[in-house]
Amino acid sequence: MLSTLPLFADLGPEALDALARHADERNARRGDVMFRAGDQAAGIYVVLDGAVRVVRDDGHRRVVLHVERVGGTLGEIPMFAGGPFPATAIAHEPTRYVVLGREAIAAAVAASPVLAFRLLERLARRAAELVARLDRIAFANVGARLARYLVVRVETRRGRETSGPIVISLGLTQTQVAEELGTVREVLVRELRALRESGVVRALPGGRLEIVDAVRLRSLAARHR
Repeated sequence: MLSTLPLFADLGPEALDALARHADERNARRGDVMFRAGDQAAGIYVVLDGAVRVVRDDGHRRVVLHVERVGGTLGEIPMFAGGPFPATAIAHEPTRYVVLGREAIAAAVAASPVLAFRLLERLARRAAELVARLDRIAFANVGARLARYLVVRVETRRGRETSGPIVISLGLTQTQVAEELGTVREVLVRELRALRESGVVRALPGGRLEIVDAVRLRSLAARHR
């Protein structure tokens, strides 16, 4: 199973055996906390099935740092830098994953050094994604962030449907969308209402939105403070 994931593809039997022999397979239900910020790290977590949201939470507001799906990894920072987990991982849906301890990773890297470069590449990509997310939060207001989120939803939807009205859903609960945008639900609700009142979107039954003015939505998405 590990060999089917891009991170471990073509590592060779010795490296894969070092990983598989020490892999601790676990399951999480939707909403389960897989680890909390401040917990001592047990190793690198590899998602086999499902989705995991990694968040920072100060007790008043929660911000999503990244989301990992099949083949995604978590826990690289404490694995290489030591110390506890810097964030909390929550299963977004039923999730199956394995925990690979430091010894297993070290043995696999010794057998196949390319794994070290792949892990470093993931860590570098994660840092770039976090910088991009920080830019969106720091340099765009919530209205622009929401507009960008909706534009992405539209592009995903239009990839499957090429005609007719543009109808989308948020894809997440309002609270979860607020966490994605680095705000709180009350502010998100206010910004959605503003989009409706300005005629950019129209509310439909079932929590869906019809995009009435896609050009205006894209213009709002491009705005900064």
